[in-house]
Amino acid sequence: MSSLFTSCALLLASAAPAPASTEAPAGNSQPASDDIIVTGEKADRTIQHTTTSVAVTTPQQIRDQAILSIQDVYNRTANVAETYGSSGFTIRGVNNKGVSGAGGADTATVYVDGAPLPSEALFGGPTDLWDVSQVEILRGPQSTIQGLNALAGSVVIETRDPTQKWSADGRALWSSQMQRTFSAAVGGPIVPGELAFRLAVEHRADRGIIHNIVRGGYDDRLNSLNLRGKLLWTPGALPDLTVKLGYNRVRRAGGYMFQYTDTSVPNYYDNRISQSNRPNRGNIATDIATADIAYRLGDHVKLSSITSWNRIHSNIAADADYTPVDSASILNIYTTRTLTEELRLNYKDDRLSGLLGGWYYHRNQTYFANSQVNVATPTGTISSLLQSGGFPAAAANQITALYAAQLPVIPVAYLANQPTQVETAAFFGDGRYKLTDRFSLIAGFRYDHERNRSASDTTATFTGAYPNPATFGAPGSALYAAVSAINAGVAGIVASAGASAPAATRNFNAFLPKGGISMDWTPHLTTAVTVQKGYRSGGSSQNPARSTLVAYDPEHTLNFEGALRGNWLDGRLTLNANLFYTKWTNQQVTVYRGLNTYDYNTVNAGKSHLWGFEVEAGHRFNKALDAFASVGHVKTRFDQFQLPTGTTSTSDLSGSQFAYAPTWTLAGGLNARLKGGWNGNINVNWRSSVFTSVGAGQEQYRVGARAVANGRVGYDAGHWGAYLFARNIFNARYKQYNYAALHQAVLGDPQTIGGEVDLHW
Repeated sequence: MSSLFTSCALLLASAAPAPASTEAPAGNSQPASDDIIVTGEKADRTIQHTTTSVAVTTPQQIRDQAILSIQDVYNRTANVAETYGSSGFTIRGVNNKGVSGAGGADTATVYVDGAPLPSEALFGGPTDLWDVSQVEILRGPQSTIQGLNALAGSVVIETRDPTQKWSADGRALWSSQMQRTFSAAVGGPIVPGELAFRLAVEHRADRGIIHNIVRGGYDDRLNSLNLRGKLLWTPGALPDLTVKLGYNRVRRAGGYMFQYTDTSVPNYYDNRISQSNRPNRGNIATDIATADIAYRLGDHVKLSSITSWNRIHSNIAADADYTPVDSASILNIYTTRTLTEELRLNYKDDRLSGLLGGWYYHRNQTYFANSQVNVATPTGTISSLLQSGGFPAAAANQITALYAAQLPVIPVAYLANQPTQVETAAFFGDGRYKLTDRFSLIAGFRYDHERNRSASDTTATFTGAYPNPATFGAPGSALYAAVSAINAGVAGIVASAGASAPAATRNFNAFLPKGGISMDWTPHLTTAVTVQKGYRSGGSSQNPARSTLVAYDPEHTLNFEGALRGNWLDGRLTLNANLFYTKWTNQQVTVYRGLNTYDYNTVNAGKSHLWGFEVEAGHRFNKALDAFASVGHVKTRFDQFQLPTGTTSTSDLSGSQFAYAPTWTLAGGLNARLKGGWNGNINVNWRSSVFTSVGAGQEQYRVGARAVANGRVGYDAGHWGAYLFARNIFNARYKQYNYAALHQAVLGDPQTIGGEVDLHW
């Protein structure tokens, strides 16, 4: 069966933009692939003239392939992979939260109608794809155009706009895994010719598949409600003015951002259980408001203002020991408020096209933790202290072993309050100038100024029972005194984790240039070469064990990119390819400093590089049949790891690969539209094995390759349709993360069979 997966994956790929049939179903029409407009670069260019490596998912692809969420898009896109279930993703091997979980800024951002989402909201925010007009994944640094949090790339989700034509859509989905989704949308004119609206709603109710045998119910149950409203105003008195206002409200109550399955039981793929005595939940409330105002000043100039405000409140709790014993738990509460404003001037004539813009970003985030944690008793530290106090090494080790037998872990109640504030202002530009009808110069820049402020107030309390010194020796004996000293030392370790660190304010400035050339060899073949800098700001990292704020500096990348865009046979055959090499310096990484497992913080210690390519193709054979294919390849490597003076670490990253950086990603599909309204799709995505951790010994954190096939068949009568779909058709069994020491794993979704009914008017 694995050979079938591999063969299909090598042949097909679903990441490439597939040309649509000219007989697309009502309510889901799309242009030919060479007319698809890329919005993420803010210049409204076609794919043919976009040098950035971009994968575009259209409404027709969402419909044909039963794509329900942004995670489905990740799995079908070359050089993109999800991490830990739906909690994050990598682009070209770079995790959206940083390659080692270090740093306060993200390396890639998801935008919904122009509003940036914090990473804490990705597993439960407005990333389901009902009533979405387009999804773009821009691979590689977007720092010149997007600025903050775009060193690895960005994901741009555009929802469907109102129109002056009445329309309504509905959908009901159900599956063998007890998933139920009901969706509806309606829109049309309020004031004909001037004011229109669109309302969309989606409700999901999933029972879950991981049965909690201690508390009952299912740990991964889900209940969510997504409401969205948009207004479009095109006043007759000002025919060049367009105003779009949007509001999105999401309420998600369900399981933790990723779910562990107990692997100590037989046949755990078919018997997914949890033995946690505490709930594993992730409840998120998201509110997003946007205002997109555009005014055309003439035939060549357009002035735009894009304003966004969002508030994300997440309450995330988990059982940290995964057992019926009430030993360790996690509670993290985030509240993030973000305001952005972008003022942009776009220009386009026969020779020159480009933009100038100003950008302002303000984010306030509060983070509160109330957790019960178990810190491994530091036997090495205890033994060393005993030896420095005069005990022979053998005796010190023996006493330490006896002590650790009575107190194997240090139970600590941990309270933390860590507010952060980030304020950024930027001026940017991007343009192209045609020296000849075929040869163009590409240039861009961004000047970015950031001010961030962090504070930390933590309390740590020992919640266990210290070993009784009298069990080791009589009062007054050396053993009694030694154990008493060890108890005092443990108390000191706990006390050191509770303190208030004064607020730290950091300021950063960055100039990010971009340059390149483009050549139109024919009207159907374009190549380009670009070079640009990427940037992620510095900040202050909180060390939980020491309760200190440790400053770290920005990191930078230099990215070299080659692009090829081709379309032939009247646009029925497309080929898009990118080749890249990225050099990364002053890399932000997490280091452990020796006191205990919570003695870590961010430092600038790494240098690395990555290189690879993406190739995406699509071909429409005729009105009834089209296919699409893609392949992605990336090699990542930490080249150097040099710690700042005075810092020690047990984790040397040099020589290791990035986490969740599959060397190969292959995906593909085939769409068939038969006479009489019958249609079908088959698509396959394959990912090579990945390491789920970085540093020495990462080989033990490898999870194997996996191939997943999906399909959909049904009948489309124009205004209604009925379909059957299958996800993971061959029930591929794979792990996304394996915590072997505690017999826990994040498993891939099992085979799921479902039905769908659509209505369009």
